[in-house]
This record gives sequence, structure tokens and C-alpha cells, in this order.
Amino acid sequence: MIGRLRGLLVATRESGIVIDVGGVGYEVAMPTRDLGSLPGVGEEIVVHTHTHVREEAISLYGFGNESDRELFRILLSASGVGPKVAIALLASMSGEEIVRAITSEDPEALTIAPGVGKRGAQKMVIELGPKLAGRETDVVGGTGVGAVRQALEGLGYSTAEINSVVGDLDPSDPIEAQVRTALQRLGRR
Repeated sequence: MIGRLRGLLVATRESGIVIDVGGVGYEVAMPTRDLGSLPGVGEEIVVHTHTHVREEAISLYGFGNESDRELFRILLSASGVGPKVAIALLASMSGEEIVRAITSEDPEALTIAPGVGKRGAQKMVIELGPKLAGRETDVVGGTGVGAVRQALEGLGYSTAEINSVVGDLDPSDPIEAQVRTALQRLGRR
């Protein structure tokens, strides 16, 4: 297993990078969120990696920090979630947002990622909730974004409209304040 690479950034691509480590160029797929924070080509870089072995290929997936790599591995443990879906989730949402969505039982939030449908998101919430229960940082008592989402759905807002505003809410605010903020943001659109 290759768990970490340190070397020179040789190239950046739409879906990943090439790192030269001791004369060997490693192709590493990365979430687009991490690609934006990379140093320039020719500079030294450290990437935390996950080696994914299949019958026909060995692939490397890279992350800017260890916690995202660990979350990636947890996401892979859900049935129906492969590396492409896990990377899409980490590209669309921060690690904290993913954990919050799963632990607060808010599968709709996960559907923002390409390749994640309602059923798949519900399976992730059911299967990964217990695994992530100790990781939630901003969720209190299983409420939060899920309750805000329900309130907005009850008022007739679409999933796309709701997804566009709930990611930026402060989870430490009371539910009523979060709903008020979300409604203000929706009113400006």
C-alpha cells in the first residue's frame, strides 16, 4: 500500500496530478477541492494517498490531509460506493459537511454530488451513521441541517434550492435561526 507521497508536482490535470518521486511519476486522482490548493508545478508536494486495487488496475487517490483520506476509506465501506462516488462527494462537500449530513440523517445533502442518488444517499446514511457517530463536530442531537431541510421542503422549496443554501449555514445556530437565514438567502435569489 502507498499511504503517502512526497515529491515534485510534475503536472496537474482535471481529475488529478502527477508527482515525481525518485524519478517515478505517480498519477494520483484527487478531489477538485484539493486541486485548487496545490503549489505550482515543479514545487515539492506531500499527498496522503489511498491505493485502490482491482483486478484490472491499481489506482492512487490523493488528499490534502489524513482526515479526508480516512473519510474516503469510510465512504468506500458503504455498499454501492466506489472510488468515483467517494471522490465526487469529497469534491462537492467538505469532510465536515459529509459527516454532518450522514450523522444528522440528511441524505438529501449528499445528492449534491454527481453520481449520488436518493437511494444511494439513504443507504450511506444508514450504513455509515454508526461508523461516523463519534466524528460529528457540529451536529447536536441528530438535528441541524436535516431539520432545516424539512422545514424548507414543507414550505415548497425544491431540493436544488435547498442544497444551494444549507451548506453555508452555521450549525451552532439554533434551528430557527438557520431556517431564517436560509429563507433570507432564498429570498435574494
